[in-house]
Order: sequence, then structure tokens, then C-alpha cells
Amino acid sequence: MGMPRIIAIANQKGGVGKTTTTANLGAALATMGHRVLLIDLDPQGNLTSSFGLERQTERTIADALLDRRIPLPVRHVMNSSSGSLDVVPSALTLASAEAALMTKLGRELRLRDQLATVSDQYDCALIDTPPSLGLLTVNAMVAATGVIVPTEARFFSLQGLQMLQETVEEILYLNDRLRIIGILLSKLDRRLREERTVAEFLRNRWGDLVFDTEIGTNSKILEASSAATPIFHYPGAEKAVEAYLRLAEEVIQRA
Repeated sequence: MGMPRIIAIANQKGGVGKTTTTANLGAALATMGHRVLLIDLDPQGNLTSSFGLERQTERTIADALLDRRIPLPVRHVMNSSSGSLDVVPSALTLASAEAALMTKLGRELRLRDQLATVSDQYDCALIDTPPSLGLLTVNAMVAATGVIVPTEARFFSLQGLQMLQETVEEILYLNDRLRIIGILLSKLDRRLREERTVAEFLRNRWGDLVFDTEIGTNSKILEASSAATPIFHYPGAEKAVEAYLRLAEEVIQRA
């Protein structure tokens, strides 16, 4: 992959599968031999707990954003034959850190500057963002070269895409390399007519921007997440694993 690709997984709507996408796309890229860093930028810390890291963390991303002398607290979670997966954990303190950042200079650039200090150690970094377009999401987009937008195939999810596109255009002021890599239909249930209709509408409206790969609803994805393990190590999840490996291929081609 050459220089590290930094990809924000963003959608200000909650419950669209951002954390699941970050964790499993990251694991897929690591399985394919890449050195991957995942950053949990959501105060709820779901990515952190999906790797079972919530109890063993003194430092979190909040410390590194507030004080540039504190290095990113990196936790190693997975090795594959030639790839690896590391996570920068989060905690609820990130919410108060976001408020404290508001008064600091260069507040939008904090994550970008921190990632620059470790960029030679990774092929790519994926950032899980909170369900809002606040300062944390802005930090992710200023640091990133691309954005992946997971969305449900529901009509009320569509206005989120429009708002996110406007935000990306606004961020270009601080980061002119940023572009949307793709829109991901996530948690898709093709048995439901509404979801089939919306999926078709999305493909007509956004064209090639929508990934070919779709992530269907799959109980194994939820079970693996509750068991604090990537689906790659979870029995019975082969179908989901295939989908995320296909998605990883597409992301590499597009990025």
C-alpha cells in the first residue's frame, strides 16, 4: 500500500455499523498481510470493547489528543502471517476531552499530528468515529485521506449521506486530499422490500461510489463482537469473513 492510507469510517447516524466495519475491515486487511492501526475515536468505546481492551487501559486516545507529548497508546491485538492489527483505545473520558479541546489551538489537527508520529509503522489506519459531526469526527477527517460511509438501506438513513457529503466539502478547507472512498451497504437484509428498494435507489443516485460488496445482516457478526473477537476467529462466520475480505480488496483498489 505504500504510504499509510488513513481512512475515517463516518456517518453521523448511529447504529449503521461503523464500529463493526472498522473492526472487521481492519482484521481483513491484517489477514491479507497489511500492518493495520485502528483508532477508537468514539467516547462510547465500542471498538475498544469489541477487542476486549476496555479494562486494561491506563491511557487512551483522549490523553494523546490533549497533550501532544503523550504518544498514542497502541495495543497489539492480532497477528497474521505477515500482517498485524493494533488498536488505540478510547473511554468515556474522551467526551470531556472533546469539550476541553474546543479551547485549544490547532484543535482540528491533533489526531493528524499524532498519526504522523507512527505512520512509518503501518500500511493503513482506520478511524472509528462517533455518531455526530463534532470535533472528534472533524479530527478524523482532517487526518484522513479517505472516508468510508456505512449506511443502512433505510429511507431515513439517506439524509445522513447528504449531510456527510457537505461536511467532507467543508473539511477540504483544512485537508484538500480528503475524498469519499465509498458508501457501504451494511446490515442489509435483502428479504425486506424497503431495503432492496433503498439499495437500488442508492446505486442509482450515487453510482460507482457505492461499494459492490454488501454486508448482509448476520448474527455471527454480532456474536463475535459480543465475544470480543474479530469474525476471523469466530466459528461459523465464514460467510461474513468472505464479505469483509471482498470489501478489503475493493478498498485497496479504490484507495
